[in-house]
Amino acid sequence: MNQSVNSLQSTFFTEKVVLVTGAAHGIGKGICKAFLMHGATVIATDKLNKELAEVKRELNDFNKNENRFDTYSCDITEAKSVKELVENTIQKYKKIDILVNNAGGVCGQIHQPVEEVTPDQWRKIVAVNLDAVFYMTKEVVPYMKKRHYGRIINISSGAGRSTSLTGIQAYASAKAGQIGFTRQMAQELGPYGITVNNVAPGFVISNPSTKKQWQRMTEEEQANLIKSISVKRLGEPEDIAHPVLFFASDFASYVSGQTISADGGQQLF
Repeated sequence: MNQSVNSLQSTFFTEKVVLVTGAAHGIGKGICKAFLMHGATVIATDKLNKELAEVKRELNDFNKNENRFDTYSCDITEAKSVKELVENTIQKYKKIDILVNNAGGVCGQIHQPVEEVTPDQWRKIVAVNLDAVFYMTKEVVPYMKKRHYGRIINISSGAGRSTSLTGIQAYASAKAGQIGFTRQMAQELGPYGITVNNVAPGFVISNPSTKKQWQRMTEEEQANLIKSISVKRLGEPEDIAHPVLFFASDFASYVSGQTISADGGQQLF
């Protein structure tokens, strides 16, 4: 993050325990760093062990060894592994105040005509973008209910509000399903002091898949994409982290079931 953002370090989330999925790079790492900057204790999880270890080294150094940052290797597409993750987190930290369901992506896939998409390709994308959000929410919610407090923020995509930039059918469908799940959970969990909201990022070059997507575009396609964005630039991980902080904060205690498009004004609705 730039100097002006670093100067905003605070204790706003002191005593809050935050669990972030898909934290091995890009947006997930940016979200972890943002919460650390504002005083939270953060548990980052991903199945990419090497990358997660690198994030731990980087953010522990940033955290100045205050023991407010931890990592946990987990495949969140497996319900049993998610249950173990949450139980171990509760055992160590006694609570989870904020859950950020960030893990997702296109799993290395590219557009194919729908008749050529295999069931395995479809399921792989749906598993990480939608099933995992259900598994994480299901396991965390009982502990939030006991304390009558919780913030759940799901990270979807502009593809879930409109269509996939690269035409990947399963991705657009799973992200749209995640937004619907967000609304349903907001209604169900509101009486327990739990809010559920959604951030829909625009195009952010934040991981190997998005780098490949960008590189596959022609210069004209890249220029046209930037031209379609009102602020005339691509997003950065902190551009997504900031609305997450808002939804997680007490400033948003009366906001639930909502989706913010953090896309620089690309989709104006």
